[in-house]
Order: sequence, then C-alpha cells, then structure tokens
Amino acid sequence: MTAIGVEVGAKAARARAMAVLRVRSRALAVALLPAAAAVILLAGGSTGRLTGPVWDAARWATGALALLVLLAAAGFALVVARARPAVSPTVPIAEEAAPDLYRLVRDLADRLDVPAPSAIALTPDCDSWLEDRTHPAHGPPPPGEDPGHPPGLARRGPRGLRGPRGLRGPLGRGGPLGRGGNGDHAGHGGHGGPRRTPTAPVLVIGSPFLWWMRVGELRAVLAPVVAGTGPSAHPDIAAARRFVRGLDAAVAVTSAAGRGPLTRLPGAGAAWLARLLLRGCREHAAEMERGVAAAAAERAQAVDYGLRIVAQEQVGLAYAGWDRLLTRVALPAWRMGRWPSRLDAGVVAALTELSRRDRLAEGFASRLGERPACDLLEEPGAVDEAASLLAARLFHGGPAEPGPDWCPVDWQEYPEEVVDRKWRTDAARLHRVLDTLGVRRTAPDAQGPTLARVLDHLAEETPAPARASAHASHTATRVEDADGQPVPSPRCTALAAGLSEELTREEEAALPVVPAQPAAASPDAPLWDDAALPLFPLQPPRTPRELLADHITAMVCCAAMDTAGATPGLDWLDGPSLLIKGERAADLAPKVLSLIEDGDPAPLRAWLTEIGIRPEKPVRLV
Repeated sequence: MTAIGVEVGAKAARARAMAVLRVRSRALAVALLPAAAAVILLAGGSTGRLTGPVWDAARWATGALALLVLLAAAGFALVVARARPAVSPTVPIAEEAAPDLYRLVRDLADRLDVPAPSAIALTPDCDSWLEDRTHPAHGPPPPGEDPGHPPGLARRGPRGLRGPRGLRGPLGRGGPLGRGGNGDHAGHGGHGGPRRTPTAPVLVIGSPFLWWMRVGELRAVLAPVVAGTGPSAHPDIAAARRFVRGLDAAVAVTSAAGRGPLTRLPGAGAAWLARLLLRGCREHAAEMERGVAAAAAERAQAVDYGLRIVAQEQVGLAYAGWDRLLTRVALPAWRMGRWPSRLDAGVVAALTELSRRDRLAEGFASRLGERPACDLLEEPGAVDEAASLLAARLFHGGPAEPGPDWCPVDWQEYPEEVVDRKWRTDAARLHRVLDTLGVRRTAPDAQGPTLARVLDHLAEETPAPARASAHASHTATRVEDADGQPVPSPRCTALAAGLSEELTREEEAALPVVPAQPAAASPDAPLWDDAALPLFPLQPPRTPRELLADHITAMVCCAAMDTAGATPGLDWLDGPSLLIKGERAADLAPKVLSLIEDGDPAPLRAWLTEIGIRPEKPVRLV
C-alpha cells in the first residue's frame, strides 16, 4: 500500500507540474503570436499574394509590434532568469562540524531510497523543510557566500519570508510560492530544456529540535522531510518549481528596483506580468506541493512509524516552550541590548520546568536520560550561540554582530544583568515621568525615589471612605467602558501616556542610523533592507495600561530588593521574577492591577506589609 500511495502522490504532483508548465507555454505562445503574424505577412508579400499599400502598412505595423513584444519578452525572461530566489536566513552546518548528524541524514536517505540533501542548516524556529540553494542561471553561491548565513542576509528578498507561525505547506514546509517547499532539483528544463546536473536541496532543521529531541525522535521527525527529495527530483516538477520561484523572485526584484524615471514603467510592467502568471499557476503549484508532500509522507511511513507518533508530541511541546522562552525570557533581554546566547539550551530548561508543573507532560522529563540530538554536533555551544544571535536579529531586529550595546548574556548572569537592570531602569523612567507631571516629592524622596510617592499619587484620587467601604464590602469601585473593560483613573491615564511617550523617545534615539541605499540597478542587486527589521516581531507594542503595570511592578520589586532582602530571579516559563526567601512571588500582579483599575492601594499595601517591604525608604535606581 505504501508503494501505491507514493505513486499516486507522485502522479498527482507530476500532473500539476505539467499544468504549471502549460501556463509558461501559453505565455511564450502569446509573446510569439505577433512575430508569427509578421512572418505570415512577409511570406505573403514575397509570394505576390498580399500586396498593395494596405498590406505594406500592415507588414510594417505588425513587424514593429512583433519587435517590441519580443524585446519586452526577452527583457522579462532575463529578469526572471537573473532574479535569485529568496532563501531563508539560517545557520549553515558544515559536515566537519556535525559528521554524526550528516551520517544520520544520509542513512535515513538510503533507507528511504531517495537522494541525500546536499547540506544541513539550522533555523531558530520549530520547523524543518527542504530548500533549494541553487540559482538556475548562476548555479550555487560562490564559496564563502552562503545565502543562509546571517552575514549574507543581503541576499534575502522581502518575499518568501515566513514567521514562526506563518504560512506552512504540508508536513511543515514552506508554501509553493515561498521558499519552494521540498526543494527545487535541477533536471530537464522541460520541453527540450538543457540538462543540468541535479543538485539536492538543503535540509533546514529547527534548532530547538536538536536540543529537546532525542536522536531517535529527530530521525523520526526528519523522515518525511528527507523523503521529499525523491519526487522533487522529477524534471517536470523541478522545471515547474524553477518557473514559479523565478516569477516570485522577479516580483521582489521589480518591486525593490524601478524607482528611477527610466525604470519605473518597465519595472511596473514586469511586476504586473509576473503577478499575472503567478495567479495563473498558483492553484496548480499548491496542488503540486501537496502531491509531493503526500508522496513523501507515504514513503516515510515505514521508517520509525511508532516513534514518529511520540516525536510529534515533542514537536508540539517544543512549539509551546520555544514561544514562552522567546516572549517571556528573551524579549526583555533584547529590549535592553542583551541577547541570551544559549536559547536552545534554555528551551530544554523551560520544557523540563513545564513537565514538572503540568501533569500532562510528566512523562516527557524521563526522556532526558537518552542521548540528545545536539550530541550530533561537534560544538553545540557555538551553534547555539549563532542560532541565538540570528533569532534576536529576526524576531527583534538586533544587529548582526555583538557590540558594546548588543552583548551576549549567559543564563547564570541573566537575573543580575537583565532582571535587576530592567526593573531599576523602568523604575527610574517612572519617576522621571512623575517629575514631568509635577508630582511632589516627599521628605524621604530627597535622598532617593520611593515607592510611597507612586502609591500616594495614584491613590489620592479615590476618597479614603470610598476605598474603605469598597474594601469592607468587596464591591468593585472600578468604572467600565461600553466593552466592559476597566477605565483607569485620570492620573493613571496621564502617567501611562507619559510613560508611552518617554519610551517612544528612548526607542527612537536608540535606533541605528541606516544610510540611504541607492535604487537597485539590476535584478541581482541586494534586496535586504535593515530598516525592515524585525522580520517576525514577537508581540505587538504594549498598551499604555500594560506599560504602567510593568513600571509599577518594577518599582515594587526594587523596593523589595532594597528594603526586604528579595532577589531577582529567572522563571523559565514566565521570565523575570521576584524571589522572596527563595520562593517566587506569584501574587503581585493582581495587587498592582487593583491599584491601576480600581484606584485601590489597600491590597498592595497589605501585601507590602506582609512581605516586610517599606515603601517610604529610598531605593537605588539606574
């Protein structure tokens, strides 16, 4: 049954590939139609049948039209041929850096009876796919220029990019109009095209998989991906993919170029034609990719089938842990100019902590005694650091290289270098905004900022009897809008707006100055625009209410550290945390929200008294 399923999927893919190639053939026929008419008219004149001034005028007009159409078609074909398709930013892994990993992949390809991938690269994402890294006209990139390496990001066009939760094709690979799904083997060009030496695609592996999964699980997960090199080697499928990816690259090139007065109209015309052809073959290309994926999945059924079921559970768990680690742990550090240099090792700690807290994941921690897949690398620490830097660049927009304001941080240093500094920076910003709003300082504030200043300012607006009555009856005093959302008091609103403006000014001042780039002069010119970073922002900008809650929490944590002996800590699932006597303070957020939304400081003051925090004492800020 497996062989039958593989053949059915391959036949479907080949049929759709031929449909894509028919779109290309029709476009060529339309381009040659005026030339054919001109040939007929010239032949008629030479035989003496189509003579006279009318036929002479028709011959001149048709010949001129044919010449213009042929020139335009040749120019468009040149743009499509020279436009290098976009490739995903990755960390390349040479064979000498991971001989065991290459051996595992080759053994897997031999067992599946498919060509082995030409190389292996890592992506800071929980996904794996095959990607073509050759160019039909120029061949592979020259030695030392790996288009997937972070320093080579200048070759990455704006199209074909996909975020961690973006569009995916079957089996978790890219869609047909993006990176080309399972790769693009060079074979017959289709319909008499020249024969080229087939080049296997590059296997791109999600770096969190290597650290969290065991060797057997990684092998099971990669089986259907590696199996995709089989049907994709068919010459018709290869030609169809080259055509689609060439059109996609041409759209990117003509959109980036064509800014000058002489190139604007031709560029717009080429982009319009490329989009028209893409629309004509979009459905066929998508079905072709589904057929290739179905054939690959059927071929991989016989390889570690039982283990694949277990491994797929680890894929879902890795997604959850990776997202939490990036948004809760890495993002606060990135915002401060620090980037955790061992993100992949951190995802293991995060998922281990999740298995400890969640009874549904209890059995996952027991796997950690088996050999991890990162053991297949010769230097896993260096690879983790490179993947972590690329993740910071893609998800946050950080620089490509470390510098004075963009430094790596180890997990052991994270509480002191990130958490403590973040809280004190936010608290200092909070008091600067209070100064701009004209909020008076109390006597202790003369020696340093105090938490009492913040609490008194936000609580003065609600009369004491009303607060006492609300506290005694547990009756909410909040005001809600038409959507049922709490409306902060005017003082909270003004303070939140001031924080938003101050933070915006700081972020704008910290943005790197990108020199203006001249308009691209050729289809092969670099398309990368550093001003477009980050490519995949993790979270939308924080609302003023969220900013106010974060800053008040930071001020409370600073007071706890300076007056009650608390310490900064790292929670692998929730990020920065306050440790009181070694235990995480998990009940602070509701108290802060009660102050912001209800104007009631009583719950927070009671919590401060219980912990032993003295709000009237000055605290140290950055």
